[in-house]
Amino acid sequence: MSAGSTAETAAGPRLRRALTLWDLILYGVIVIQPTAPMSIFGVLSNRGRGHVVTTILIAMVAMLFTAISYGRMARAYPSAGSAFTYVGQELNPALGYITGWSMVMDYMLNPIICCIWVSQQANAFAGGVPVWVWEIFIAVVFTWLNILGIRTSARINAGLAAGMGVVIAIFFVTAARFVFGHPHDGVAFFTRPFYDPASWSTGAVLGGTSVAVLTYIGFDGISTLSEEAENPRRNILLATVFTCVVIGLLSAAEVYAAQLVWPASQPFPNETTAYVDVAARTWAPMFIIVGLTLVVANFGSGMGAQLGAARLLFGMGRSNALPKSFFGAIDPKRHIPRNNVIFVGVVTLGGAFLLNASEHAFQLGAEMLNFGAFIAFMGVNLAAIMRYWVREKQKKISNLIPPLLGFLICLVLWLNLSRPAQIAGSIWMAVGIAFGAWKTRGFRGELVNFEIPAEDET
Repeated sequence: MSAGSTAETAAGPRLRRALTLWDLILYGVIVIQPTAPMSIFGVLSNRGRGHVVTTILIAMVAMLFTAISYGRMARAYPSAGSAFTYVGQELNPALGYITGWSMVMDYMLNPIICCIWVSQQANAFAGGVPVWVWEIFIAVVFTWLNILGIRTSARINAGLAAGMGVVIAIFFVTAARFVFGHPHDGVAFFTRPFYDPASWSTGAVLGGTSVAVLTYIGFDGISTLSEEAENPRRNILLATVFTCVVIGLLSAAEVYAAQLVWPASQPFPNETTAYVDVAARTWAPMFIIVGLTLVVANFGSGMGAQLGAARLLFGMGRSNALPKSFFGAIDPKRHIPRNNVIFVGVVTLGGAFLLNASEHAFQLGAEMLNFGAFIAFMGVNLAAIMRYWVREKQKKISNLIPPLLGFLICLVLWLNLSRPAQIAGSIWMAVGIAFGAWKTRGFRGELVNFEIPAEDET
């Protein structure tokens, strides 16, 4: 038996470092979705008065500040706990626990929402099968594929990314053929998606940007795979930043082509399905092709979100913030937190049944996802300021400005969430604090016991 195997046996099974930089980038792209702006294209166009490309690019710059903070904190703490660990180690264990609790809401809602969306679309294509049957099927498939192991998930991500890439490329071709096959008014036609003096409003563009940020929600999930990544101190930062840039530029190209095909001056038949209508204008079969692609995209996003949620729960369980015997366990054969994968699968199915019963509740769930995400983003930015500015002997302005801007931007966006989302999110946080108080007998005992394994363990 090798020394490494002996160490693993003594300490218990560990997560396996099997993900390359390319695997991490693919995971991030799939969770965020290469087709991310398509589902909100109509909303962005109406809110930003046609300046969808501009809102996407501004949001990319805004999220890059937080992405840099995530990547730099992963260098210091290559842990599956992600923001939970960063905040707990740099600021305060109790604040880390609260951050982790907010992330649980974010990560658990994502696969639920994806399960509902995919099930409803599948029902639209195959009406003979009830939505609830599709929900059971999707939740089971999510769970089964993630139980197969991290390498299987990585290969599936590569396949999904390739499939969506082909469809996006086809759309670009059909859009180009449509644009250049119809008359337009010269250079101004091609610059209006960026800036149209006839409809420009700074307030409207900023309002659209607050919605466009949704395009990037999920990039933080890369950091939850730190203990399964090769050379995490380097690759997590590169993958997080690169994923935001790739998604940002690809999204900008997608909406730019769409705005050329369907100028903002022409109202959409349906704001929700605006992009599908745009695709159909370029070539009628694209209506079905793009619709099916969005189903695939949300399937991949939901599966990836379940993977990230399981790793977050593992980080919290190992640190004793949640019952360690269940949430902190690793399957010795596949080296994955199998209990957590199954737990998230059960919650996904139950949540899908619950939220699907009410359209209003479904929308609230989507907004609550942002409530938890922005709390985590703010916490990570503060942790980066503490580690790389406050505690550093040499005060470099480059260590202060990005996380400070990231924190302020996320704070503004968080404060502008709807009132129902603020109330529901606050109730969730109150439950978490109450659990922490019960667990520590009024916060008199140890709330969190952080444990980060050596990086070279496999």
